[in-house]
Amino acid sequence: MKDKSFYVGVTHNIGERLEKHNRPHKGYTGKKQPWVLVYTEIYTTKTDALKRENFIKAQKSREYIEVLINGSSAG
Repeated sequence: MKDKSFYVGVTHNIGERLEKHNRPHKGYTGKKQPWVLVYTEIYTTKTDALKRENFIKAQKSREYIEVLINGSSAG
C-alpha cells in the first residue's frame, strides 16, 4: 500500500481479485500498488456482503477499518 490506503470491496475469489489489483494498469488500484490482504469477512450471500461493504464505506473512517483489522469489535 503505497500511501497506506485501504481498499474495501466484494468478490467471490479473493486471490484473483488481489492479483488483478496488483497487475500493471491505470486505474485507482494500479496507482497504489502493491496491495496486501489485511482483513476479510465471509458472507453466505452477495446481498449480505454488499450491505457490509456499504456499511464499512459509510463510516468514512480509517480508524474504524483499523479497529476491524486489529480484531476489536466494530459493528
